[in-house]
Amino acid sequence: MIVKPPHPQKEITIDLSGPDGNAFALMAYAERLAKEHGLEPEPILAEMMSGDYPNLVRTLDRYFGHCLILIEPEGGLE
Repeated sequence: MIVKPPHPQKEITIDLSGPDGNAFALMAYAERLAKEHGLEPEPILAEMMSGDYPNLVRTLDRYFGHCLILIEPEGGLE
């Protein structure tokens, strides 16, 4: 019998305090993931850029939290 795990493993881990945590890198992840999931990246990127850094991270998590693990810095996002 083949059993699927109840929670599929997330594919990408991003340490927000590291080089992949800068805004440009996160937008590049969003653009790539949007295309992989058949979504238009432009509206997602526009929403990410419509506010501050915490907004950018929350937007990325809302759209792609199912395939990302975002590690928050010790001091928070700001």
